Amino acid sequence: MSNMNGWGLTARLISKHFGALGDKISEAIANFDPETATEADRDRLAAALRDTAQKLASARASFDKEHNDVVRLRELIANDEKASATLAERLVSGKISEATVSLFCDELEANKARLPLEVQEEADAREYMDELQKIVDAFSKQLADFDAAAKKALQSLAAAKAQKDLQQLRMDRQEQLSSLSSMASHSSALNALTRRAQTVSNEAAGLRIVADIAQKPLDQAAEIDAIRKSVAQADTAGESTLERLKRLSGQTAAATATAA
Repeated sequence: MSNMNGWGLTARLISKHFGALGDKISEAIANFDPETATEADRDRLAAALRDTAQKLASARASFDKEHNDVVRLRELIANDEKASATLAERLVSGKISEATVSLFCDELEANKARLPLEVQEEADAREYMDELQKIVDAFSKQLADFDAAAKKALQSLAAAKAQKDLQQLRMDRQEQLSSLSSMASHSSALNALTRRAQTVSNEAAGLRIVADIAQKPLDQAAEIDAIRKSVAQADTAGESTLERLKRLSGQTAAATATAA
């Protein structure tokens, strides 16, 4: 991947040390995309990391052994080279046999001949260990990238859920407003009934006006009749007993008629 600086060299060295398995390891790292990987992909990568970490531990032990072998061999060669002068003096003085010195020389030559091989084995062990370390680092980085992407995804999911809850709340409020609007429409119907009652009341008031108009002449006639009665009663109020008798007997009316 583009974020794996120097990965091409590492991949080649992995293939060198692991063969076909190295190609699979290289492909596993190169094709792992934290943004699109699943939890199963992460589990496989984590398992590969554990296996590689164990190999790294073993490689470190092997390197330590190879390094120590080189150190001991160099120390042995250095000591034997120092001893060579002493052995030469003893051989000249006859204090040591030629066969013994010859055996010593054979071992020194063999050790010197073996040193380059030991050094190469040490170098190979170091290279193997270093490349395993790169693989472990690559796996670790990929896992860290995946976990970071997963955390980001979880945060996005949490934000989406919060947005969903907000929209649900808005829908609930809209339903409440709709219910209130329905109540408002019922109130409009009630207002219509109120207006109808007012219309009927107005009609009743109109009929009352008409009735009042028709009643007025009747009231006026009754009032005139009452006046007449009160006047008639007033005319007889001050009459004497004799006048009353004459009125009742009709004499007054007869006299009036005669005089006429």
